[in-house]
Order: sequence, then C-alpha cells, then structure tokens
Amino acid sequence: MNLLEVTNLSKEFDGLQALDGVSFTAREGEILGIIGPNGAGKTTLFNLISGIYPPTGGDIRFRGKPIGHLKPHQISHLGIGRTFQIARPFQNLDVETNLLVAFGHRFYPSLSKSTRPFRQPETVGEVQVLIERVGLGPFTKQMAKNLPLGIKKRLEIGRALALKPRLLLLDEPSGGLRFEESAQLMDLIRQVCDEGIGVLLIEHNMQVVMDLCRRILVLDHGCRIAQGSPDEIRSHPQVIEAYLGREA
Repeated sequence: MNLLEVTNLSKEFDGLQALDGVSFTAREGEILGIIGPNGAGKTTLFNLISGIYPPTGGDIRFRGKPIGHLKPHQISHLGIGRTFQIARPFQNLDVETNLLVAFGHRFYPSLSKSTRPFRQPETVGEVQVLIERVGLGPFTKQMAKNLPLGIKKRLEIGRALALKPRLLLLDEPSGGLRFEESAQLMDLIRQVCDEGIGVLLIEHNMQVVMDLCRRILVLDHGCRIAQGSPDEIRSHPQVIEAYLGREA
C-alpha cells in the first residue's frame, strides 16, 4: 500500500525553482532512499512533506489524504515524523525528559491542558520502552548536551518515534558518524522498517543507501533524474554525471 503519493510537486523561492515537478510514491515497511548533490532539493522536499513550506504546485497525499495545505503539527498528528540534519534535542534536559516532551503532543492537545503534570507513570513507562527500543538505556539520565553525536542521532530518531508515526523522514542520519556508529544506526533503521513504518532516507553516504534501500530516488537541480534499484542507480548515466561531472 502507498503511504505517500507525491505528484508534480514544485517549490519556488523568489524566482528560484528549488523543486520542479517531482513525483514518487512511498510504501509501508519500505526504506526509500533519496540522494543527489548538494542543492538538489532533497531537504526542500522534506520541508514540503512535513509542512514547513507550502508547495508552489503539485499534490502531496498521505494515506490518501491531501496534506499540502496543513501545518507541521497537523501533519505530525496524522503520522509523519521527522529528524533534521543537525540533531536538535533540548540540550539542558536529560534523555528521558527529551522523550517525555516528545510524547506530550498526545496529552496536550490545547494550551489550556498544558499545565497537567507530564511525568505520569503510564507516560514514563512508554518512554522507558522507547528508550530500550532505540538503544538509549545507558544514557537515560544524561543531559543531551553531553551526549556523543551518535547517541544524539538515536535520540532524534527516538523523539520522532514518540509521535508513533506511520512514515519517518530521516535527513542524513549517518552524517558525521564513524563506521561503527553508522552500522549500528543502520540496524536501528532496519528495525523501524520491520515494524511496518515507512522510511524516507536522505543520505550522502552511498554505502548506507545501497545497503538499506531497495528503491532509490535521485534528484538534481530540483528535478527527478532517476528512480530504481541500487544496481540500476549505480549504472545510470545521468546519476553518474550528476555526481562526477560530464567529463568523468
């Protein structure tokens, strides 16, 4: 089943065409890789899907529902979670509290209800399950600002999973990580996929993309230039040119 359907999606900023007529689908329990050179439009695509920007043209449907006109909090409530290139936890809160805050969206639907105590036993229990699920057990009471980068990346994914998403947007999760940390993060992403959650993965580490994804979408200058299996993408002339240049 298609979780996400993107049709002729475009975004223009003051005359600059950042995304131009991009179409693709994403499925339940699938990791779809999105690659392309810097400035190809990858993060703009995520910003459109997650509601940070409204599209200039085209259509975005999540589980059949049009979402291009919705705000980020409305889209997250529908079941789309997202991480960013730079990990952005609450630096002066510990891991457990960071995740409790992420769970809060389900308990505080309005400002008038935001004064309720959030550290309730049932909520803390859910957070502890999530902490173990993403491998943060040894770091539960550590302040986010003191965590190494690899653990901050796991915390980012944990905060997105607290939304109980059906679709997870991961923006360069392995950026800046050592080989061992990348391998461990890949295992976590596979686990998320095995739970039936769809994943859109922006990644510059080609080994990570080729190992994780059965389908890959390639963008260049805001346009889709290729889509296919890892083997098809490796040998695609336009992809080779986009990454290496015409002379290469």
